[in-house]
Amino acid sequence: MKVLLLNGSARKNGCTARALREAEEALKKEGIETENIFIGNKDIRGCISCRKCNEIKRCVFDDVVNEINSKFEEADGIIVGTPVYYAHANGTIISFLDRLFFSTKFDKSMKVGASVISSRRAGSTSAFDEINKYFTISNMPIVPSSYWNEVHGGSQEDVEKDLEGLQTMRNLGKNMAFMIKSIKLGKEKFGMPEIERGTFTSFVDGL
Repeated sequence: MKVLLLNGSARKNGCTARALREAEEALKKEGIETENIFIGNKDIRGCISCRKCNEIKRCVFDDVVNEINSKFEEADGIIVGTPVYYAHANGTIISFLDRLFFSTKFDKSMKVGASVISSRRAGSTSAFDEINKYFTISNMPIVPSSYWNEVHGGSQEDVEKDLEGLQTMRNLGKNMAFMIKSIKLGKEKFGMPEIERGTFTSFVDGL
């Protein structure tokens, strides 16, 4: 059982990294393997909707998105960390997620997902909602915690003082481990839910 932790901050050792580290330690204590991947300093362009990925099963731009493609397929869960810019997630991580989720054609059902947000003061809940939408459209359960998954401060030293935020990260890690283990047992005992596919409402007739 494995979880990928993606750090979308441009600062490798900033507030987002500190929050992710707290969740990661809790996952490890529960016996979950982790891999922490730094995305924030990568040159990642957005999706151009060429749909070439439908043919080649990967993104036409061969960068870190394709490097993580197989890791994502093999993982049981994913945590996406981002700082807040103007009440939204970092543009780099959004470009990355757009292309990762669109270009990966494997079934993501019942992989678990969580977003971790760091902000100096405000804007965190809108960024939280923004990231979570990638999971819900992919049939991925969202992992809850004892509060919204956020820490506050302008430096790691500030985050160390956010005791409730760090507590929230630990509870997130524990809950994610529990959900991964529970889903694994559920698959073995009951099988996966049957998901209907193929119906799209596009209103192409203009009505």
